[in-house]
Amino acid sequence: MKRRNTLSLKRGTDLMAPERLQKLLSKAGLGSRRMIEERVLRGEIEVDGRPAAIGDALGDGQTVKLDGREFVVRAVTHEGPRVLAYNKPEGEVTTTVDPEGRPTVFDKLPRLKGLRWIVVGRLDLNTAGLLLFTTDGELANRLMHPSREIEREYLCRVHGEVEDSLLRQLEAGVQLDDGPAHFDEIEALEGGEGTNRWYRVVIREGRQREVRRLWEAVGVEVSRLKRVRYGALELGKELKRGWYRELEAQEIAALLESVDMPMTTRNELRIMPVEAARKFERGQRRDKRPG
Repeated sequence: MKRRNTLSLKRGTDLMAPERLQKLLSKAGLGSRRMIEERVLRGEIEVDGRPAAIGDALGDGQTVKLDGREFVVRAVTHEGPRVLAYNKPEGEVTTTVDPEGRPTVFDKLPRLKGLRWIVVGRLDLNTAGLLLFTTDGELANRLMHPSREIEREYLCRVHGEVEDSLLRQLEAGVQLDDGPAHFDEIEALEGGEGTNRWYRVVIREGRQREVRRLWEAVGVEVSRLKRVRYGALELGKELKRGWYRELEAQEIAALLESVDMPMTTRNELRIMPVEAARKFERGQRRDKRPG
């Protein structure tokens, strides 16, 4: 039985209306719209072999070149809701608007028409790392619901040596203000400077500041905290701080499957490296061969 593709390329400029260059590149995680506009003005981006211009709108089959890399615009059929992975820096708040005027995690996300980005869980002001956003409220609710017991993995830098007895206590469980809690996994990592030590921890709950409060309950101070995994989705090393990327169809399919949700279908323009588009097209042709 052939594997069912969750993303297909649709050739033909008449399938979808062209989209602005800034929107396509931003959606692909290649920079904010403002940054892309600045690069266009500096002549650093080409469209179909000519310098790009502010206001350029691209359709299926058109090419873009920047930083020595070539990309192609493709009309795609994409199954599943839109989902973004964002590498949150410290100092951003996980709200749409902050009364104190601090930067928020929504400031750099692509704009939506008729939809809104819903954040999956929260990270406090001084916590960095992986945040998920989706346009599907049901998906967000299922990913956050305690009954799903979805793993969240963090890297923690703490002050001072931590005795083995305290680590065992954190795995066994401690009493917090809102009830008992524990780490499902805890592992000491090599490295660290001076009195600082790094640990990898995994929890299956998403209570407010739960990781920090667990450490504080045994008298240990956390100096840095970073989420590196949510369920099966890892942050990875390629996604820079303050940048986002849109999940591919296969990743969205796995995410939906993990919370028992069906797939839906939408069409859109996507920009992708030329080689990636060719590779996928070859795979599509193989899948369509009889027998």
